[in-house]
Amino acid sequence: MKIAIGADHRGFELKEKIKSYLKKKGFEYHDFGTISNSSVDYPDFAFKVAESVADKHFDSGIIICYTGIGMSIAANKVKGIRAALCLDDLMAYYARAHNDANVLVLSAKFCDLEHIYRKIIDRWFSEKFEGERHIRRIGKISNYEDSTYRR
Repeated sequence: MKIAIGADHRGFELKEKIKSYLKKKGFEYHDFGTISNSSVDYPDFAFKVAESVADKHFDSGIIICYTGIGMSIAANKVKGIRAALCLDDLMAYYARAHNDANVLVLSAKFCDLEHIYRKIIDRWFSEKFEGERHIRRIGKISNYEDSTYRR
């Protein structure tokens, strides 16, 4: 499994720790930045990760900012991305099993490190999309995304 990972300045330290965890678990990853805790704009990193997943260069993405909200909003602007902010392992389960989410969004503020490692990330990568009735729902999202309707 190839993972794209990125963070803004508020998520930088957590990203570095997650990279070590991913390596320990045997995952291949590419770090799209940022490279320090100096102030940057979160959309730049959300877009890089989301585009790399949408283009199928990576199987999944992880993006981190202070709350996770900004990264979620930005990543979900990329066609084909279903980015899910997960604050616990149950949210990670539903994001993968029901929504076939392909980008995990984490909060550096609202999740403790041990919970992120042992529960959220492990659950995210262990769950599979259930398909069935969820395919229809995801299809509606994709169809809307492809439509010419714009406000």
